[in-house]
Amino acid sequence: MILVLMKIGLTMKFKFKSKGKNAWFRVKKVLEKANIVLEVLDARDPLATRSLDLESLIKNLNKKFLLVLNKTDLVPKNIAKKWVEYLKSFGYIVTAINAKNKKDIEKLKREIRSLVEEKPIVLAIVGYPNVGKSTLINGLKGRYVAETSPIPGFTKGEKLVKIDENFFIFDTPGILPLRKINLTELALKGFISPEKLKNPLTPALKLLNEILRLMPNLLQKTYKIKADDAYEVLKLLAAKRGFLLKGGELNIDEASRLILRDWQSGKLKFYKLPENFDL
Repeated sequence: MILVLMKIGLTMKFKFKSKGKNAWFRVKKVLEKANIVLEVLDARDPLATRSLDLESLIKNLNKKFLLVLNKTDLVPKNIAKKWVEYLKSFGYIVTAINAKNKKDIEKLKREIRSLVEEKPIVLAIVGYPNVGKSTLINGLKGRYVAETSPIPGFTKGEKLVKIDENFFIFDTPGILPLRKINLTELALKGFISPEKLKNPLTPALKLLNEILRLMPNLLQKTYKIKADDAYEVLKLLAAKRGFLLKGGELNIDEASRLILRDWQSGKLKFYKLPENFDL
């Protein structure tokens, strides 16, 4: 099966098989019923968590579209602002929030209402794993909002939540299928748990090399470790935490998993700047 997407005047063809194909068609079905779509990105590395395939599909469906930089609590305010301004310079509608913050949620609701003249508003939230889609949905729903009966044109299987008389939201986030990229990239994008990696060393070294290049003081601040070499960082961390194999050898894999876990959870506060990238 081939799904044809339009991207800036070009026809892009993507072949999806089995699970990937089904996932894309589930996302497409949700998008068709929505009149505004939010793509949730990780504010620490927005470009790595974007899907140009998704954005092409949204454009082809002629839907209102908002990029939402989430997890702003994990980056300085000026960095989040830089990313917003950078993405806006390419013509995107962009906002930055912490989905756990009630004031940010109310701000986002106002932005959504300002973008959609059609009533009722039917909102779909999509994005890659671990960017905070479910947290955002729960924030928009509020504590006391229950699932509602389908509005005209929707089936019983399509769970909508009523925010108010003219505002509905799909209760389940659209999880984008992952393209065939290597496990290192999946780990660095936060799409896969470090515990599932047979070789956590490779992505940990790549992440540490980026940290040493872009934020060299971060490791000392986080772990009280000072080293100029990525592998040496892992050795020092394993020794400091008592990560040992049988026979007393340092468990470098466990130190690697710790680095990746701390990056994914936000304990290791590494982020990227827009000026080093281009769309």
